[in-house]
Amino acid sequence: MTPLEFYATHSAMTDPGRHAALLRALPDDVGAIANVVHGLLIHDFVAEPMYGFSVPAARAGEIHTRGAQAMIDRILAIDPRPLAQARPPEQRLVSRCHLYALLFVAALREKGIPARVRGGFAAYFNPPRLEDHWIGEHWNEKEQRWVLTDPQLDAVWMERLRHAFDPLDLSPKAFVTSPDAWRRCRSGTADPALLGVSAGGLHGLWFVAASLVRDLAALNKLEMLPWDVWGAQPGLNAALNEGDAALFDAVAGVTLDPDANFEAVRSLYRDHRLHVPNRVFNAVAQRPETVAEA
Repeated sequence: MTPLEFYATHSAMTDPGRHAALLRALPDDVGAIANVVHGLLIHDFVAEPMYGFSVPAARAGEIHTRGAQAMIDRILAIDPRPLAQARPPEQRLVSRCHLYALLFVAALREKGIPARVRGGFAAYFNPPRLEDHWIGEHWNEKEQRWVLTDPQLDAVWMERLRHAFDPLDLSPKAFVTSPDAWRRCRSGTADPALLGVSAGGLHGLWFVAASLVRDLAALNKLEMLPWDVWGAQPGLNAALNEGDAALFDAVAGVTLDPDANFEAVRSLYRDHRLHVPNRVFNAVAQRPETVAEA
């Protein structure tokens, strides 16, 4: 199987199940699909200041939703109208960046377009810091290249960010993938203290390493929550020894170009330290959770 064939089909997480026809009914244009996602999800961090919606405590847990089918279940339970109809902020699924990326990728894969979720760091939220972020990457058949797209950035976001860039076609400077971030930190061209989640005081080489492991899982089509912890991922503020660094160097070495190193991306993921187990630790909810798809 080629990389394009692999990424054109669903994972357990992107499979919409009984909602497949709803995704197939969406427009074929990538920008139009991103626009649909905008109208279905709302980021909990900015819901009130940017959209005037105060997220009720009872709905805060929606950010932990696993899988496209469960997402669409909840979206329709809140508002049963067709997915292409944008909801008002209070009737959108409470989300964070990974859910925008997951639904975007699910819609593209349902249409047979090769797509994958990518982890990394965005330069456009809080420069000069690079903030932890998850986006979608899809294959542009006409241009014969992979395109990085941030399906979270609607017109409201873009007005706030005030940067001149195209969220549908991000440059490597705008979004630094996890392996590229690791490479930059190891070479001394990036400061690990500037990479992470500044609002939570989470940053450093350990954080980049953890993102690298989650990105490897996503490249193997197991798209996890950005705060799931397992295996080789370093603990909070952990110092990395030479053995740790060598393992993460190997991960970054193959995931920098996952198509050229496709077989290595697949085989390295079989390492028990990197493979997603049946149970992971949800570090935000502070609880172990079962991932049956693993």
